[in-house]
Amino acid sequence: MKGRLIGAMVLLLFAVPALADSTLPPAQYANKQLPDPAQEAEARRLMETLRCLVCQGQSIADSDAEMAGDMRALVRQRIVAGESPGAVRQWLIQRYGDYVTYDPPLSSVTAPLWLAPLILLGIGGLIATRSFKRKRR
Repeated sequence: MKGRLIGAMVLLLFAVPALADSTLPPAQYANKQLPDPAQEAEARRLMETLRCLVCQGQSIADSDAEMAGDMRALVRQRIVAGESPGAVRQWLIQRYGDYVTYDPPLSSVTAPLWLAPLILLGIGGLIATRSFKRKRR
């Protein structure tokens, strides 16, 4: 009885990743370039600045995740409809939050992300200065 339960749990554990992606076909422009090379270049530049929300370390241009494909399709559809890349970017930020972009704007929420490196650099400078002063004595 206990062995069967453990076996079922192991099978379920291995089945979960297989169910992560849907069986639906990809969106029309997920993996298909736009017919107009100028529009495709605009869309591609924009896609390289947007973070995949599933992979988090890749842009939507580089990710194979299904959600990244959907986001690529949204970008291309909106570019074809005549929207500027800036407007598409703002729409995606409104929809998914600042995290979707690699360079979030300075706000009360993102201030720690922008200020932490400066504060840590200052602390490191103070520590280095004090340690050099001690060695001179």
